[in-house]
Amino acid sequence: AAVPAPSPLRRPCTMPATHPTFAAGIHPHGGKGDGRGSSVRVHAPPEVVDAQPTVEQFEAMRLEMQALREENERLRAKLGEVSDGESSREATKRVQKEWEAEAQATPRISVAEATLEVLNEGIRWPRKDEQRFWDRAPRYEPRPVEGGQGAGGGALEKDTNPLHIIHITAEMAPIAKVGGLGDVVTGLAKSCMARGHNVAVIMPFYSSLPTDQIEGLKHERDIDVPKGFSWDGEFRISSLRTSVYWGRIAGVPTYLLRPANWDECNIFKGGRIYGGSYDEREAYLYMCRAALEFLKESGMQPDVLQLHDWHAAATALLYWECYHNEGLSKPKVMLTIHNLENTGEVRQDEFAATGMYGEAFATIDKALDERTIGHNPERLNLMKGGIVFSNAVTTVSPTYAAEVKSGGAAGWLKGLFEKPEVKQKFFGILNGIDAQEWDPATDTLLAANYSAAAPVGKRLCKEYLQRGLGLDIDPNRPLVAVVSRLVPQKGIHLIKSAVYRTVAADGQFVLLGSGHADGVFKGMAESEFNGHPHCRLMVMYSERLAHMIYAAADIVLVPSMFEPCGLTQLIALRYGAVPVVRATGGLADTVFDVDQASGVDAARRNGFSFGGSDEASLFSALDRALAMYRERRGEWEQLSLRNMQANVSWSESAKSYVDVYRRL
Repeated sequence: AAVPAPSPLRRPCTMPATHPTFAAGIHPHGGKGDGRGSSVRVHAPPEVVDAQPTVEQFEAMRLEMQALREENERLRAKLGEVSDGESSREATKRVQKEWEAEAQATPRISVAEATLEVLNEGIRWPRKDEQRFWDRAPRYEPRPVEGGQGAGGGALEKDTNPLHIIHITAEMAPIAKVGGLGDVVTGLAKSCMARGHNVAVIMPFYSSLPTDQIEGLKHERDIDVPKGFSWDGEFRISSLRTSVYWGRIAGVPTYLLRPANWDECNIFKGGRIYGGSYDEREAYLYMCRAALEFLKESGMQPDVLQLHDWHAAATALLYWECYHNEGLSKPKVMLTIHNLENTGEVRQDEFAATGMYGEAFATIDKALDERTIGHNPERLNLMKGGIVFSNAVTTVSPTYAAEVKSGGAAGWLKGLFEKPEVKQKFFGILNGIDAQEWDPATDTLLAANYSAAAPVGKRLCKEYLQRGLGLDIDPNRPLVAVVSRLVPQKGIHLIKSAVYRTVAADGQFVLLGSGHADGVFKGMAESEFNGHPHCRLMVMYSERLAHMIYAAADIVLVPSMFEPCGLTQLIALRYGAVPVVRATGGLADTVFDVDQASGVDAARRNGFSFGGSDEASLFSALDRALAMYRERRGEWEQLSLRNMQANVSWSESAKSYVDVYRRL
């Protein structure tokens, strides 16, 4: 049965609310420091329906008003704590962190108590036609449930002889995240820290970073970084004064690099990650040199430098050429390849952004891009150079590693991976997800928390999304979701086909994503699916809405043409959805077909997969999933529970990385 509607004695609050703390009825319209003063809006009293209320209804109204008055007093007290010079936005951010901390401290509801009625109480159901309902809290107060540690989220074993590991990267979740790279850096760093290792990250200080989300941010030092500059049409070597900052991002010690004077050099200055007016190749070559210069100047001697993708690959070349014999002698170098679609090509003169000319690496056995031999000019390839100059090379799943070595995933670099000296240092290690961030038992962005031991809240999450997106509320209609970048790699033609197939099969379809194919889905959303009761195509991205979609989904579709690892299917499993995937790369390593996975233990079969890249192949898996949901509901529910209990965390993956670190 559908979840009961909210009581007619109370209508949801209509004032805007961008933060859980203000969702209960107080909204700041300014604060100390912004010049506009501060005003407070309180709850309106519950509206009474036309019928004469009973004694019991009057008593319920009285208790509700008393609770609201007490809550408003608490919130007034919090607003009164706004410090001098703190804007209302800063105060809101601070109170949000306090609210999340309160949620973590709230005792979890026991399995026996986690009933539909108990979890339904306190949900702020979306109002009809409410815009961006996902931007405010889905509940009046948090209600975490028991049983959320079954997916590898428990304490990790401590390693003996801890290592000092430095990650160098262009992305880091949650504040500098574009794709899965940022999630991997943060998740792996946190897991290795939990195992007892000394871990830090070096990354750009993008001007778009929300500094209020960097704990303890402080200026560390300024250094002079060798760098090439264009002068009268040619490159000349000089230096760039660089500021180094330190802070904690998601609990991980992080060093942030930027030009000391952005008025003179606009590197890393822009409205978003990869969104500035600066040249990205110049910027990341500079990042590589600045990271090494900082390590040398600081006197650090880490055991491992882990470089992520082409952005950081030049670090390997520069380290062995300029630093290993100049004081920074201890580190070994690991390059982690997240995606070989982008490998980083530069002219030899452009490489001078590192402070040295590229001729030193312009040979076939180093970094010369063989495709440009005989061209004017010949070019360097940063990923190739990183592979050659690193002590170890990893990628993000065993199957993708196999596709790189013997399939077509390596492209023109296939010959390099066939060399014995590269084969023996190349490893595929499966990614994990942050089991604390992605935990439906405690996730503060969900209307109702749930776990494998107390799964009933997932039904409420589904209705919450259906109401919020204006879909028909039907708990028996399978909800298929896609959360993805809309780029060719992700199988755009298959996603489009799945929309029509799902709706025709009396299912519901929700898409969240943006990218090169925005126009395709915007056109569909504005035409045949405009206001459709069973389809909503959200051509945008919101991390908050993504959490809600994973919790509501019955099926999560990932039809990628290639996928080095993929995190979407791992999150889907964690949230009790059933993944339907194309069997490639990491998808093949993590999703095993419930009907066709020969040689796989029945307990590990967790979804549906297909091998082709055509509609018929997709439908062979999607149709089976929809049929199982409708016709074998008991089996489906058991499959959902098993998926919630699967270990998709970083626990095993971090151990594998540590094993490779020790081999260097």
